Formats: sequence, structure tokens, C-alpha cells
Amino acid sequence: MLEIQGLQKQYKNFRLQVSLEVPDGAIIGLVGQNGAGKSTTFKAILGLICPDGGVIMADGVDITKESAKDAVARKQNIGVALSDSGFSGYITAEDVCKILKGMYQHFDAHKFQEACQRLELPMDKKIKELSNGNRAKLKVISALCHDAKFIILDEPTAGLDVVARDTVLQLLRDYMEEHPGSSILISSHISSDLEGLCDSLYMINQGEIILHEDTDVLLSEYAVLKLSEEAYASLDKSHVLKSKKENFGYACLTNEKQYYVENYPEIVIENGNIDDLIMIMALGGQ
Repeated sequence: MLEIQGLQKQYKNFRLQVSLEVPDGAIIGLVGQNGAGKSTTFKAILGLICPDGGVIMADGVDITKESAKDAVARKQNIGVALSDSGFSGYITAEDVCKILKGMYQHFDAHKFQEACQRLELPMDKKIKELSNGNRAKLKVISALCHDAKFIILDEPTAGLDVVARDTVLQLLRDYMEEHPGSSILISSHISSDLEGLCDSLYMINQGEIILHEDTDVLLSEYAVLKLSEEAYASLDKSHVLKSKKENFGYACLTNEKQYYVENYPEIVIENGNIDDLIMIMALGGQ
């Protein structure tokens, strides 16, 4: 579906250099701290910024070299919800429905209205009068109602409570079941959302991909070792990816949990998660 090779974008104090793949029929997560480069990557894919280098292949076509006409046609097959953009605050969800119907050939107004009702999103209120959560819901619904082959979602569950988040995530799962071969590229700072949704995860830090792993491998084989300074000094570090100094000693991220379970029964070993990846891979010192 999508392949990015050496994507580059230089700003005054920031440089993006990213390679990643989104296979057909997959949900891929992009995680990292605020300012790591997630939104910049999404905007480059969508043609909202001009890359300084690299190749972005979509369905075998280098979209950095496509004509304006081809770009318009391709975007009929893309659904988008970005964290820092949206509709005018002076229109309603009903107005959005009409706008999208005019934009997309395969827009399904009935599906849009049904999703709004399911997520308890009022159709007649101006967007500026909606809660942050309802605005987030509207963005996601808008991205899913024109049979897009490729969905890009930047922090789609931000501002939602637990129940609303679960409903939105179920919308995404249902969409994938109803549209075999479609793909989603999603970012979120809520790790549990991605752990239960994504096939694999890329971690970006300071503009570069520093880790790519299948989600099931991450959850089953990664772990955090918590050790005193004395225990850390004698630890076999051949399977330690990164270490972070803590008040108690060190926290170490490993992708060989079983090795340390079998050989170091005296140390504390906790199952890894996305939050651990970000804290240790991005902020760790060794």
C-alpha cells in the first residue's frame, strides 16, 4: 500500500529522515514523543509539505513525482484525520456530510449519519460548540465514509473518554473487516489503543525511526529489567537494547525476556509496552 524510502525534510532545528512500509490489509502504528516527526511524516505522505528528498511509493507509484491531476484522483482513495486540522467551527456535522458528498465519489451519507448516531454526535450543532471529544469523533467518521483504501489517523482518540475511545477503535476494526486489503497508518499517545489494534509499530525519535517490531512480538518478548547499580554492573548486556538511569539504579529494555527470566531469577522483570519503549528508547542514555 505504502513504502517510504529515505524521506527527508529539513527545518531550522529539526531534520526528518524516515523509511517505513504499510502493507496491504495492515494497521501500522507510528509512535513517539510530541515533536518526534509523526505529523511531518503524515503531511509529506499527503502532499501537504514538499520533501527535500526520498521516495514515497503508493500502490507502486512515486507520489512525489505525480501530476496534480493524478494526486487529486489518488486522494479519492485516502481517508484522513489529522490532529492539527479540521473543519470550520461555524458549520455542523450535517454540513460536513454535504461537503464530503461533493468531494468523494464513493461517499456514503447514510453510513456517515449512522456513525454519528452510534457515537452520539449531534448533527445540528456547530463544530465550535462541540466538545473536543466530539470533534475528534467527527474527524474519524469523516475519514471512514468513502471506502478509502488507505486511512491516515493522527491521534484519533485524543480527548475521548474510555467508552468513546473503545467505540472509535471498534469502528476501525469493523472498517478493516468490511474492506479487505485496505490499510491504516495511525499515531496515538495512548499506548493501549495501539497495542490492541496494530499489526506492527514503528517508533520515531528526533526525526528518525529507531525501532520497528510486530506488536505481538513486542508484547510477548520485550521486557523491562529493573536493577540496582550493583546488579546492573554484573548484568550480561548482550540482549539489552537501551538502558535508562533511575533512582533505584537502571531500567533496561530487552527483546529477549526469556533469557533474563532463565538466567537472572533475582531481578525484577516487567512485560514491555509502548510507554516503556518511548521512555527508554527515546530518553535512555546507554
